[in-house]
Amino acid sequence: MTQPVSSAQHNGPDKGVLTGPAAAPPSKKEGGGGPRVFGLRADVRNLSLLGVLAVLIAVGGITEPEAFLDTGNLQLILTQASVIGVVTVGMTFVITSGGIDLSVGAMVALASVWATTLATQEYGFAGILFTAVIVGLAAGLVNGVLVAYGGMVPFIATLAMLASARGLALQITDGKTQIVTVRSVLDLGLPDSYILGIPPLVLVFAAVTVAGWLILNRTTFGRRTVAVGGNAEAARLAGIDVRRQRLYLYLLSGLCCGIAAFMLIILSGSGQNTNGNLYELDAIAAAIIGGTLLSGGRGTIVGSVLGVLVFTTITNIFALNNLQSDVQQIAKGAIIVAAVLVQRRTLRNGET
Repeated sequence: MTQPVSSAQHNGPDKGVLTGPAAAPPSKKEGGGGPRVFGLRADVRNLSLLGVLAVLIAVGGITEPEAFLDTGNLQLILTQASVIGVVTVGMTFVITSGGIDLSVGAMVALASVWATTLATQEYGFAGILFTAVIVGLAAGLVNGVLVAYGGMVPFIATLAMLASARGLALQITDGKTQIVTVRSVLDLGLPDSYILGIPPLVLVFAAVTVAGWLILNRTTFGRRTVAVGGNAEAARLAGIDVRRQRLYLYLLSGLCCGIAAFMLIILSGSGQNTNGNLYELDAIAAAIIGGTLLSGGRGTIVGSVLGVLVFTTITNIFALNNLQSDVQQIAKGAIIVAAVLVQRRTLRNGET
């Protein structure tokens, strides 16, 4: 007599694809395998963000036409979006897996001040870049170990890292700004280094975005990330090492923070313990309004990038119109709440 197929049956641990009732809901995937109607929804969501961005550009062009539409200002918007954008790519992976990382801003600060000490600057460009990336990876490793193997809730583990990293950054700098004197690093922030009018930091952001999209949508690692976020127990039964996957994801977030720290060093020409302030808010907000599901199981790199551009453009418009920073924060908070409410309504409609 033929035995019934187990609900935990899978296509092998290398594929990371779940089948059966225990599988993660396919409707939460960004692409491939999900219902066609959801793919259309994803397109509509991205088109909606593009529409919002177009409206913001129109508003900026109307309120401050000379300043906003100036080539230098548009380059500034893209450059500022690049730093937080790289952080957001890493955050998107973490949130897609069902986790959260509140320490990204503090990791950027720690990596930037450690990479700009006098001892580090003696090793030049390579020394600063290497230190920033290694510090980011080390902080991400601590987060990953605490969450994956220590059994700590991501919120608590990364909150502890936030406090610790900020404190260590303050101790290293003693509250002072560390000026970068390495010419090869500073030159990357000058207009002479632009390629076809595009700042190098924007090109780095583009490269990270493309790499993130390919990893999330075209690799086993990306499929496992979605599976863990959709249903961790089903993923475990399918042969996925959930703990190791979560460790890798926090390492990836730390790597993105290290890269962003180096970009911020180029942009500001210094290292400060206040660097990356509220980056966690901006990264989470950009990912959520982009369509990444806060509860995990669905993530979109394209949406996150559009979310970053929307927030950066809003900040630029507010600055050009001399609006207070507290108004900017209120606007960001309102956008986050609205995005979460829209997500919940969309999910509720999808279940009915």
